[in-house]
Amino acid sequence: MNEPVSVEELLARLRNVEYLADTGLATALHLAVRLRHPLLLEGEAGVGKTEAAKALARALDQPMIRLQCYEGLDVHDAVYEWNYGRQLLAIRRSEAGGGALGDLYSEEFLIRRPLLRSLEGGVLLIDELDRADDEFEAFLLEFLGEFSVTIPERGAFRAVAPPVVVLTSNRTRELHDALKRRCYYHWIEHPTPERELEILRARLPHLGAELARDVATAVARLRAMELRKPPGIAESLDWAQALGSLGLGRLDVGAAERTLGVVLKYREDTALVLGRGLAAVVGA
Repeated sequence: MNEPVSVEELLARLRNVEYLADTGLATALHLAVRLRHPLLLEGEAGVGKTEAAKALARALDQPMIRLQCYEGLDVHDAVYEWNYGRQLLAIRRSEAGGGALGDLYSEEFLIRRPLLRSLEGGVLLIDELDRADDEFEAFLLEFLGEFSVTIPERGAFRAVAPPVVVLTSNRTRELHDALKRRCYYHWIEHPTPERELEILRARLPHLGAELARDVATAVARLRAMELRKPPGIAESLDWAQALGSLGLGRLDVGAAERTLGVVLKYREDTALVLGRGLAAVVGA
């Protein structure tokens, strides 16, 4: 792995893959890479936590291995399972041909899930850990401490070198202190209007400068309201792209009213914004 030698180099690499990180986030990512210490990213939904891990993998030119967490996630979903269909087929073939049955627990029948694959290297993204159960979090704590797993039929699998690990959480529940102590921690804020404008221009280079500035300003004003779900960077990009596709050069009250469903996802938020008047959002 061609690791960056400094925070500044990592910042430049992230920019080259169209991820505009601030110095604090770049420092946290740099330490996670250099010291092979898991990094926990928290922040509101849509601030770019998942994208940070994806961009890091691209910046390092390494495969990204993603484990999407959900309620009920267990070891077999996260680590490994056996391909029972292929095992059954092998048994039937042996019975039909009268030949010897080979090892049903060989590598041929092993399905490697994200945690097992990560022992071979790369960037491991454990996404939305707060959605998983306490039992899985306890297992993960052990995995992060040893970077090894044991498969009863095959023995222990250990990492030659620990993967780069990024965990994300939207704080739908609090993670246990033991896991937090295992990780470095960084909270990602919503970008400033200036950084949002940079992101819009980098990701949508054909977008008009005035429209990009209007969207960045309007999104910042929406986030200042007491919304159930403030718009994230993804919604900001979607909104700018939608407005551009309509051939609009500026964001005004009429354009905002027609496209508000692109940036706001809850009826209550839409009602709140319309009640206060779209002029307060677009500055008209």
